[in-house]
Amino acid sequence: MALNLHLLRIFATAARYASFSRAAEALLISQSAVSKGVREFERQLGMQLFERGTGKVVLTEAGEILLRHADLLFAAERGAEAELQSLRGLAQGRLHVGASTTIATYILPPLLGAFHEAHPAIHLRLTSANTRDVANLLIAKAIDLAFIEGPIDIPGLTLIPWRLDELVVVAAPSHPLAATRYVTPADLARYRHIIREPGSGTREVTEAALRDHGIVPAEIMEVGSTEAIMHCAAAGLGIAIVSKAAAADKTALGTLRIVQVTGLTIGRSLYRLAVAGRSLSAAALTFDAFAEREALLQKSQFDYVI
Repeated sequence: MALNLHLLRIFATAARYASFSRAAEALLISQSAVSKGVREFERQLGMQLFERGTGKVVLTEAGEILLRHADLLFAAERGAEAELQSLRGLAQGRLHVGASTTIATYILPPLLGAFHEAHPAIHLRLTSANTRDVANLLIAKAIDLAFIEGPIDIPGLTLIPWRLDELVVVAAPSHPLAATRYVTPADLARYRHIIREPGSGTREVTEAALRDHGIVPAEIMEVGSTEAIMHCAAAGLGIAIVSKAAAADKTALGTLRIVQVTGLTIGRSLYRLAVAGRSLSAAALTFDAFAEREALLQKSQFDYVI
């Protein structure tokens, strides 16, 4: 029996993300369509691909075997597309960029806009996820380029420094620190810190900076996105350390205030990830050079860089 490639793609996406809901988002279909597709694929194959009743997405032995072959099949498909695209040059083609949340939300959109203006025939796609998920998408060849916020150590991946990003302490205008003229790093320890989830590049960099200054927050509140963190800070739930680029709109509107901390100026390196030995399409090479030129124009000085 020939495999149904549409259903195979649904299965492989659900397995790769370990989530039917996230697979639905990636495939731009409903979660019920993913569930229905998996059930139909299992019926056609005559075997179960996912464990039922575990409360999470877990592959059966048959599912693990099929996923290995699916990865090889779709990798070959993407390789063929990339080679054909490189022959066409930039007259047409696709570019799928993956980036950790802050980069995808606040830094890449202007770059992608300028790139689109220069190359309007290229179909663009941008995926936002935390640093580790972006790395896994690049390994799986689900994206062409990957930009991340924090250092990561995964065999086979190379970190290429891209640009610097300034991190700032922000708080609601009513917060005690917002009205204090002389704030020291030790003062930060007395208040609740609103931070990203484990796996986030911003969290890793922030924790490293606080640890190096001997700062142990009195309390931590985990929030799943930078935008939500800033809304929580603006609501008076605590202080946060976020990208200055991310906070620009809210500080301009006055819903957040940057807290100037004496002796604490944090800059972090942003990176592009590369897979050793993997060639880039013409569109990916051109955008990579585009992003590199933009980074060279950036002139920032930081006392503390991670």
